[in-house]
Amino acid sequence: MFKHLLRVTHPLGGLLLAFGFALLPPILVAALDREDAWRAFAATLAVALALGLALRRLGQRARRELRTRDGYLLVVAAWIVFAAVAALPLWLALPGLSYTRAYFEAMSGLTTTGATVLSGLDFLPRAVNLWRSELAWLGGLGIIGLAMAVLPLLGIGGMQVYRAEATGPIKESKLTPRAKQTARSLWLIYGTLTAACAVALRAAGMSWFDAICHAFSALSLTAFSTHDRNIAWFQAPLVEAVLVVFMLLSAINFATHYLAWRDRSLRAYLRDPEARAMLLLVLGSCLLVALYLRLAGTYGSYWTALRYVGFNLVSLATDCGFSSTDYGQWPLAAALWMLLLSCLTASAGSTGGGIKMIRTEVLFKHSARELYGLVHPTAVYSLKLGGQAVAERTVLSVFSFIHLYTITVVGLSLLLVASGMDFLSAFSAVVAAVNNLGPGLGTVGPASNYAALSEFQIWVCTVAMLAGRLELFILLVPLTPAFWRD
Repeated sequence: MFKHLLRVTHPLGGLLLAFGFALLPPILVAALDREDAWRAFAATLAVALALGLALRRLGQRARRELRTRDGYLLVVAAWIVFAAVAALPLWLALPGLSYTRAYFEAMSGLTTTGATVLSGLDFLPRAVNLWRSELAWLGGLGIIGLAMAVLPLLGIGGMQVYRAEATGPIKESKLTPRAKQTARSLWLIYGTLTAACAVALRAAGMSWFDAICHAFSALSLTAFSTHDRNIAWFQAPLVEAVLVVFMLLSAINFATHYLAWRDRSLRAYLRDPEARAMLLLVLGSCLLVALYLRLAGTYGSYWTALRYVGFNLVSLATDCGFSSTDYGQWPLAAALWMLLLSCLTASAGSTGGGIKMIRTEVLFKHSARELYGLVHPTAVYSLKLGGQAVAERTVLSVFSFIHLYTITVVGLSLLLVASGMDFLSAFSAVVAAVNNLGPGLGTVGPASNYAALSEFQIWVCTVAMLAGRLELFILLVPLTPAFWRD
């Protein structure tokens, strides 16, 4: 086991050195604001640099070209270690915050979950709010993007890591010949959309600081805000409209964005079966749920209902988690439908979580094929998606994932119920954590946060967030005995 761990310490140390420089913007903001928080960030920078150098030195002799097994281990180690370091400035800068809760907050940001244990966000040092949003932005396209860009510079191939985390269509073909170029292309699109979102939010009425922080959160599909009331604090339909556009863009496969940008054509979106299905499902759900709330008397007019449903449903369906009202007070059927959409809607290769739309489509098409086979037993019916046949191995992989997903949600929900949480809160907290959504229902709904959870419950949700971000398999593979055998 030790030699396997030793093989990834050198690249892990290099990544940690690069990650340390992300602390510079909060240090600068704290210094400009003359806040003592700069000391916490400076101390963390020193820890990150020292630990990074120590890991590189420790793994120098075991350094080699990364293999697939190393890629899995490096991905898991990076998320755990980065969260441990990222939690330090929160722990040091916020009196009374335990390290467990600081680690939860950091993991929530890096996994783009957006669940928080902090209150009084309006009065936190700006450096702390910027750090939370920056963690979300870095986690948005995955720390793996940084790995693909940095590892080649260290003389270590990064494509094995890319294959370890990438899912869906993006896994089957490289967008550009080299992993480094792939990372650059995706981060360029990600950065451009972030800048466009920040400018649009500023034009919609936000301050520059709020616009940047919320652009980081919107593109990473994270619920982190600079205000306790979240988006409801602004009471601005134009702000909501801007965020809806960018949340939907972030829930589409970034490979599709790349193809659209490369070809200078929107046809890439029309050819993407995930994007089409996602947009149709979200649009139809908005119209129907708004009608349901109007008929239930929740809102006085259909257009008012459509405004609030349009924003909050898109936010939950894309696994972002922003809220402009307390949808926990809506009829339970509406809230549960939105929670279900968070499991299904986001595309593979996007910054969203959950089962992903492509797996949902495969599941439904397979079920339709089985029904057809019962009527026509001798017929040969090929499962196709986007005009292409789906291999049986892929179908089995989808069923395995959904099986593990279900076991994880049920098992962790029962664990939280056994620890004293009510069922609705426990179930929605686990679903929100595994889907990297953020707010759930009940005591962890949009009008509250995760601060009321015990330390044990916090760790359960932390594990759920990590498992969801790494799509279960990546976290579970290193836990199997076969992984450690030569």
